Amino acid sequence: MTAPTSALPSISFEFFPPKSEKMEQSLWQSIRRLAPLSPDFVSVTYGAGGSTRERTHATVCRIQAETGIPAAAHFTCVGATRDEIDAIARTYWDAGIRHLVALRGDPPETAGGVGGKYEPFPGGYAYAADLVAGMKRIADFEISVAAYPEAHPEAPSAQFDLDNLKRKIDAGATRAITQFFFDNDVYYRFLDRCAAAGIHVPIVPGILPITNFARAVEFAGRCGASMPAKLAETFEGLDDDPETRQLVAATVAAEQCQELQARGVHDFHFYTLNRSDLTIAICRMLGVKAKAAPAAAAVAG
Repeated sequence: MTAPTSALPSISFEFFPPKSEKMEQSLWQSIRRLAPLSPDFVSVTYGAGGSTRERTHATVCRIQAETGIPAAAHFTCVGATRDEIDAIARTYWDAGIRHLVALRGDPPETAGGVGGKYEPFPGGYAYAADLVAGMKRIADFEISVAAYPEAHPEAPSAQFDLDNLKRKIDAGATRAITQFFFDNDVYYRFLDRCAAAGIHVPIVPGILPITNFARAVEFAGRCGASMPAKLAETFEGLDDDPETRQLVAATVAAEQCQELQARGVHDFHFYTLNRSDLTIAICRMLGVKAKAAPAAAAVAG
């Protein structure tokens, strides 16, 4: 399918904070390679229960300071009071961070971690809509929130989940970024439902390039995303053939994005898993090529 040639798409990338020196080197190598693509922003996640809060803060501020790329910090409701979260938000604002990704967050490991039972933290923000409203009271942040085309796995119904997204938008969120999906029809139907519900902010598709199929299946199971049978057939037998798997992964994700682009989708958010190779290949197939990196983007490893 031929993608439109009028305007280049807007792209953004998601990273997670490194847990070791080796992972930190890998992260900054990826950032160095992706920075010349001039993303609209990059975001940095939290671990379950806010377990990586300090590393997230350090990574966000370093990206902003050393690359010149607008950086967005993930914020969750777990593990902190309102006063503590508000103080962190003010610190971000003072550091020049103007974009937050506001999430309810996963329960801490003591409560079962991902998939465990969520309980609002005493004295904290109970849910993402509350967090959005609180952050907008602190400062005029740009706020992105999560959207689930196939519904959040804990939601009692798809309509309940959609109503919750509407609450987050009404509280002040300016963009929704979807959980990854592999069937574009799922996304198109979700857009129709959002429009019918009066949700008119950008609903940016989250794209997960498949670096490891078994791991992607595990991720999909956790977040309630369906895995098309055709996709399983495409990756079958490639576990011990990394070179072919890499080529197939880039082709699959690029075709997904090109189809979305042909249907008028202009924004793409890539879950990089702190790797750059597949994302660079996909962006190039969408028409986004690396520009000469400014001096500020020469990040030291």
